[in-house]
Order: sequence, then C-alpha cells, then structure tokens
Amino acid sequence: DAKTATVFYFKNEASLAKPTVSQTFTEAMKDILQSQGKVDLVDKGGEIQFEGQITGYAVAPVALQSNDQSSANRLTITVFVKFTNTKEGSKNFETSFSRFADFPSSQNLSSVEDQLIKEITDQLVQDIFNRALSDW
Repeated sequence: DAKTATVFYFKNEASLAKPTVSQTFTEAMKDILQSQGKVDLVDKGGEIQFEGQITGYAVAPVALQSNDQSSANRLTITVFVKFTNTKEGSKNFETSFSRFADFPSSQNLSSVEDQLIKEITDQLVQDIFNRALSDW
C-alpha cells in the first residue's frame, strides 16, 4: 500500500559499459514503477526506495562453430540493487540481478548495443519489480 517511490541514480561501476547505460536503467526503473506500480515518484523519502549501481557489463562468445570461431556473442549486464520498504522492513533486500542478450558475431557490438541495452534493461527492471513488489 505504498504510495510513493524514490529511484536513486544507478551509477555505472562497470568499466566497459556504454556511458548511457546508467541513465537508461534509472529511467526504465522509474517508468515501470509508474506504469505497473501505480506510485508517485518523489526525489527523496519515498515509502519504497531503489538504489544501487551497474556492476557488470561484459561481452563474451557463446556459440562456437566447428572452426573454433564464435557464431554468437552475449552481452551481459549485472545490477546491484538495494530495495528499502519503509512500511514493511521484512521486504527489504540487497542483491544482484543479471540478464543477457545474444547477437550474431557477424554484427559489430556498437551497431546493436543500444537495442541490446534496452532489451536487457527491460528484463532487469521487470525482475527487480517482481522481486520487490510481487505481492501487490
């Protein structure tokens, strides 16, 4: 029954991450709270609060062809989240969430990176929302 939420800026602590990933993630977190959570966002003092940082951003090969070359690569983003529920402290948690998306190795990361970040971010914020507010 919380009516207000605060989403603090999720700072980028991952050395290889695109500079815009923090802003993209923070805004997506705010968007899901307003669309699915039906809460008012406040700058500070929300009854529920989300804070944390982007802790991982990595690209690795995932599918090998017969000649030991990669046919697909995987972008993985990891976010550490501290959730505080000022009304029900038993719901508080601090944990990491990780999601990934694959792309063909024939594509350059920079050509698909923005779309992959959006796709992964959408999955991450849904996971975080479900964990924090699954009993709404």
